[in-house]
Amino acid sequence: MSLLSIFTLLFIFFFNLSLAANPIYNVQNYGAKSNGQTDSSKAIFSAWEAACASTSPATIYVPRGSYLIRNAYFDGQTCKSKAITIRIDGTLLAPSDYNVIGNAGNWIKFERVAGVSIYGGTFDGQGAGLWACKNSGKNCPKGTTALAFYNSNNIVINGVTAQNSQMFHILVDGCHNVKLQGVKVSAPGNSPNTDGIHVQSSSGVSIMNSNIGTGDDCISIGPGNSNIWIEGIACGPGHGISIGSLGWEQQEPGVQNVTVKTVTFTGTENGVRVKTWARPSSSFVRDVLFQHIVMADVENPIIIDQNYCPNHESCPHQGSGVKISDVTYEDIHGTSATEVAVKLDCSTTNPCTGITLEDVNLSYKDGRAEASCVNAAGRASGIKELTSCL
Repeated sequence: MSLLSIFTLLFIFFFNLSLAANPIYNVQNYGAKSNGQTDSSKAIFSAWEAACASTSPATIYVPRGSYLIRNAYFDGQTCKSKAITIRIDGTLLAPSDYNVIGNAGNWIKFERVAGVSIYGGTFDGQGAGLWACKNSGKNCPKGTTALAFYNSNNIVINGVTAQNSQMFHILVDGCHNVKLQGVKVSAPGNSPNTDGIHVQSSSGVSIMNSNIGTGDDCISIGPGNSNIWIEGIACGPGHGISIGSLGWEQQEPGVQNVTVKTVTFTGTENGVRVKTWARPSSSFVRDVLFQHIVMADVENPIIIDQNYCPNHESCPHQGSGVKISDVTYEDIHGTSATEVAVKLDCSTTNPCTGITLEDVNLSYKDGRAEASCVNAAGRASGIKELTSCL
């Protein structure tokens, strides 16, 4: 036998050995059908069980095609594998009839998992029917979140498209060390409650280089978050990037160490927003940086709203208890769709402190936009309208 033949045999041997050590579980081998009509929920779950049982890193593979998923719940509590990759070349479809999953809370849910990575694929919530129901004023189901992670660690979501969810597109709740990159979220601007990415009770979350257009917040940051990094985002349509709403509960964890940088807002209702209920609360927002941001025809480019009380319901006409401090706005340029581009409406009982406005230059029509500050203290540089506001 020639030396080349020996090397070839060795290569094949070690290649097969590596495949055995890092198995790939194709969902079609478990009965998944790519016709978009056959419920493949059981097949997806069977592939998950097989990957979980692996003592080494494992991959679940979803080939091209459309796969109807009624619902999917993945619990990692008993997983032996601590590195499961889900590689998706196809589209996962929710049932088009919103009554099938409309009260389930979540369509595809991961809980207590560690080391799960999702690469590629489209998650299509087919939410148009439910939006129409809600917009008509009928009594409708609340709707589901398309892709949710609860109480999980070391998660990667890369190159994923989430579209037309009934409610939130992607939810991160109670998680640590989560990286979302190259994500695309798409829903019509009039679709209700379709937040792009919602994060709460989590730490070490980064959202990078993503394009988000929805009928609600592009990114919303709820209570109990720390060390959040958001960079390289294109937002629009939507309600902007929001911290909040916060302060609904009397005892509620706060938000700290948030960076939002290199973002473009196009035609959105808000740009960068902090929103708190006008209710007593122990919550707080501190150490926040909004930096290198472009506004293009944004209704409220910079806004702090501590008197949030839609429909005047459940608000006892008291000042917000949420304490906002050390929030910096730096290098924010572009156009406002309204005359007041900077609106800092802080709490009467807990005024904002440590607000910094630096190199903020926003125009309205042919002139400079106005600023309005209530119960806000800090410093501004460069523009007279801002320096006289704080």
